Amino acid sequence: MPSDPIVYIIDDDESVRHSLEFLLDVAGIRVRSFSSADAFLKSSPPLAGACVVTDVRMPGMSGVELAEELRRRAASIPVIVVTGHADVPLAIQAMKAGVADFIEKPFDDEVMLAAIRDALARHSNEETAGAERQVVLDLIGTLSPREREVMDGLVAGQANKAIAYDLEISARTVEVYRANVMMKMHAKTLSDLVRMVTIARLP
Repeated sequence: MPSDPIVYIIDDDESVRHSLEFLLDVAGIRVRSFSSADAFLKSSPPLAGACVVTDVRMPGMSGVELAEELRRRAASIPVIVVTGHADVPLAIQAMKAGVADFIEKPFDDEVMLAAIRDALARHSNEETAGAERQVVLDLIGTLSPREREVMDGLVAGQANKAIAYDLEISARTVEVYRANVMMKMHAKTLSDLVRMVTIARLP
């Protein structure tokens, strides 16, 4: 982790901002908060050794749009997006925008701290990110062709029945393949799987 990191909290909910500020203060991490993405961009804060935690849905620019804008500006800064519910297509969009991680509400304090520390550590060592991508590629290499097809359907946000229809197999068979994919990829949740596959597919 960088020696003097700072985390920018961007959320229109004041109680969320204060809660995260307190959490990071106690953890000894510098923190500054903004009520909107526009306010954050307007202030042009220093981004070296920084991390952004933002809500996915806010008035004005959304968290994903902010990540896309930072990427357009060639700002290499990890962005963690917080979402109110599991939304696979949105998660895929977020990962393509360069988001480091996405966390579902309500989140555990330790989960948030771990995500922030991990994002800062990965950001400070690009070789780690490359190594992580290779690990994911190696795991994908253990899948059978059919398991890869089921995984592609899952990552695209398809329901089991839709995958079964496309592959002309039963929904029960899809469930078996899905379980195999999750086990072989060491993915605890569908969000984990989406993140891993997105990392593997990034250029």
